[in-house]
This record gives sequence, structure tokens and C-alpha cells, in this order.
Amino acid sequence: MYIVVTGAAGLIGSNIVKALNERGITNIIAVDNLTRGDKFRNLVDCEISDYVDKHEFLARIRAHAYDRRIKAIFHEGACSDTMEHNGKYMMENNYQYSLDLLAFAKEQGAQFLYASSAAVYGGGTVFKEERAHEDPLNVYGYSKFLFDQVVRQRAGDQTVQVVGFRYFNVYGPREGHKGRMASVAFHHFNQYRESGKVRLFEGRDGYPDGGQMRDFVSVKDVAKVNLWFFDHPDISGIFNLGTGRAQPFNDVATAVVNTMRELEGKEPMPTGELVKAGIIEYVTFPEALIGKYQSFTQADMGKMRAAGYEAPFLSVADGVRDYVLNWLHSR
Repeated sequence: MYIVVTGAAGLIGSNIVKALNERGITNIIAVDNLTRGDKFRNLVDCEISDYVDKHEFLARIRAHAYDRRIKAIFHEGACSDTMEHNGKYMMENNYQYSLDLLAFAKEQGAQFLYASSAAVYGGGTVFKEERAHEDPLNVYGYSKFLFDQVVRQRAGDQTVQVVGFRYFNVYGPREGHKGRMASVAFHHFNQYRESGKVRLFEGRDGYPDGGQMRDFVSVKDVAKVNLWFFDHPDISGIFNLGTGRAQPFNDVATAVVNTMRELEGKEPMPTGELVKAGIIEYVTFPEALIGKYQSFTQADMGKMRAAGYEAPFLSVADGVRDYVLNWLHSR
């Protein structure tokens, strides 16, 4: 029996592959689109049974090439660019692709664990897995929202585990290929290394400079949660996957800078002193993001905790420090 990981060369997918490997599981079919060829680096230290292009994989399942040979599908493959305006592409890549795989999982009796997104909540202030709080701001968020709706509508007909994870702001190892969509921690590390400074947006929506708040979650915790649900195939549903804590972007910048200062043998500095020293600086909020930007997110983790997941989540200070020391600095 195989385990399928779509988006296997991406941030979350490759970390799930690595986490499976750490359990001794290597019978993995890695599915992705390597048009962006540099993503292959995320799988170099991983063990898999096969790599299959996304379109070839769909052709194979339609030809029944994997009948009764798939135990579970971790569906992480999607276009995650919130600034992508091509709705046709977004719906084909995120919505229709997910529908095809959901039908296949049900037909095969395979567990189906998939990536949703906190983007379904849009500009709201309540982040609870309920329809009343869902109002996406862009077509990316809509593609995720619409698939979640289908999962809800079909919940009574499902004979296999179907779990959706509404990922909040994920950061961590194996995201270098994401370009401008990489986490702020990744960008701050590179900015500091190149110029000795990091840049944040100035205040907006009533928040001070660098004070917009997000729920930042380490990809290490994301992989742990995915595997916990994999171990509990009797649990289905749509769950927030954040930390339950909202922290300002200033906290991320401070964590990156002070970890770099530690590597340089320098003392840490509080945020205010870093601003005064010109190490943290603020730039004009982009016009293109006005009305399309979540200035605050904080996952309500009650549903996941009620399902039985009890492990703690890394704070920004601890998660970012681990990321910089053990991954970014080694590259």
C-alpha cells in the first residue's frame, strides 16, 4: 500500500514526506508539478517510491492504475498565491483537482487529508470553523472555501476519513522556492543577511507599524498534526491549524534579527531599540493589497483540541529561532 502526497515538493508536502520518513515510511508516491524545477531540492533528503507529475497522476487514477493500492492521500498541492487573479486557473488547480482526488479517495477507501486555508475567513475577526465567519477576500480563498463547502455537504455520505486543515501563516524549512509568497521569517532572514536590516509594512487598518497580527505556525507543527490525524482515521472534519495565538509581524522580525545577532556573538535587542537603530524599518503599505489583506488572524483551536490533539505549538520566538539556526543558517 502506498501513501500519496500531492504538492510533495512544496513547503508542507515535503515536510510531511520527511515526517513520514522519520517513521520509517518510504512507500510514498510524490505528486507535484516541477515546472518550477528548483523545488526538487525539497525532496533530495527524502525517501520516496515514485515521483509522478500531477497531470500524469490524474491520468493514472482515471486508468485505475492504483486500484486498492493507496492507503492515504495527503493533498497539499495547490496554487497558494493570494495575488493570482486568474480565477479559471485557480479553480481548476485548487477546486476541481481536489474534487477529483476526493472522489478517488472515496472510491478506493483511502484516508483523505487536505489543505484548506485561513484565507476562507477573509477580513473577519472570528476564526471559527463555521459558515457565518467565512467571507474570502480573493479567488484563492474562494477556491478553498468552495471545496470546504462540498466536503461539508457530502459529510454524511463519506465512508472514509476526510480531514481539512485551515492553515494559518505557515513558516519553516523547505519554503525557499515560494519566492514572494514565502514567509516573512524567510524574507527577513535574507534581508538581514544582505543589508543588516529587515522591512515591514507600515501601519494599516488601525494597527501600528509592523503591528498587524497573524497566527504564525511552524511547519513542524503542521506536519505533526497531519500525522496525528493520519493515526486517528476515525476522526473527520474541517479544523483550524494555527497556534491559537496572534502575534505582530514585529515579533517575527525581532526573532529573526536576534537569532542572527546570537550567531554574530551580539546581545539581543527589544523591538523598539531595533527600530531606533534602523535595523527594523517600515515601508509603505502596497496599494495592491488594500482591501485584500488580513491584518489580523487567530485560529480558534477549540475544535481541534476537542478532537483530542493535545500537543503544544511552538511560539514565534522558539519556532523562528529553530528555523534560522537549524535550516536557514545552514544553507
